[in-house]
Amino acid sequence: MVTISAKSVSTLRIVVQWCFLLWVIGMGIRFGMFVNAIQSGAAVPLDSRPPGVEGFLPIGALTSLKYWLVSGKIHPVHPAALVIFLSILLMSLLARKSFCSWLCPVGTISEGAYKLGRLLFGRNMLVWRWLDVILRCIKYLLLLLFVKFILLDMPAEALGGFLDAPYWAVSDVKMLHFFTRMSGTTMVILATLALLSLCHKMFWCRYLCPYGALLGLVGLVGPFKIRRDPAGCTGCQRCSSACPSSLSVHSRTAISSPECTGCLTCVAHCPERNVLAMQPVFWKRPLATWVFPAVAVLAFMAGIGAGMVSGHWHGSLSYDDYQRLIPLVPYLSH
Repeated sequence: MVTISAKSVSTLRIVVQWCFLLWVIGMGIRFGMFVNAIQSGAAVPLDSRPPGVEGFLPIGALTSLKYWLVSGKIHPVHPAALVIFLSILLMSLLARKSFCSWLCPVGTISEGAYKLGRLLFGRNMLVWRWLDVILRCIKYLLLLLFVKFILLDMPAEALGGFLDAPYWAVSDVKMLHFFTRMSGTTMVILATLALLSLCHKMFWCRYLCPYGALLGLVGLVGPFKIRRDPAGCTGCQRCSSACPSSLSVHSRTAISSPECTGCLTCVAHCPERNVLAMQPVFWKRPLATWVFPAVAVLAFMAGIGAGMVSGHWHGSLSYDDYQRLIPLVPYLSH
């Protein structure tokens, strides 16, 4: 059997992260070309609209999820948003919140930022434990608000009204304009977050991302956990020092925290063989390091593939629909 070391898997994760980020950037460029073709009056676009851009519409995906649960139907406008959302939930259910550490573009940038900050400043900033706990609550409060307003409070009749409205139809274009037509306020906020991310490990992910909060809670019921063999552990604490989520890996026999992203950084930094491993509770023998990332990535691919095969990937909006709706974007943004 071919074996792959923990350090090799850690390197593989970085490669997967940055390849996915480059793919997302390429997809954004394609979508920008699609929108520019419409705005320039082209009769036919040079490139088709990539449905994957709907992954940047998580609030609409949450609304689509409730619509699906209530009506039993997947709404035809931006169905890929729901498919991607469900695929990420499946990924988290089977492999903790591995989306955050293996695929999420924001997570990749955040990780690169704190490593750059450590290179520039020699260290990363730490906050008082009590303040860290308070700040970590923010993302869960944001998640609670979204769940309350959309899943709990939004009446069934309002779901179809929102998803049928022009506002939702051009939400992907408005998201594109968020990146290409930034306001001064947006630039200041992003610059502040970038500075904080340089100084503090995974600032956005640790304190502010409600998506990550949801995935962390879903991942708690999954089979995989980082497990430590106390008998073989030397107490060097390299695992805890390396952990991007600042978890005390060295003092626990199993990591059950929703903050664990399944990045395997602690495993890669452990100097002892088979002391740290990501494995299911029912698996007692050492598990090959590559199994966990394989489960994570295959779960995501399976979800996306199921959406494509079932015909719920490409939306119902035509090129003519976008030609009619895009001029309305400035008026639908308010």
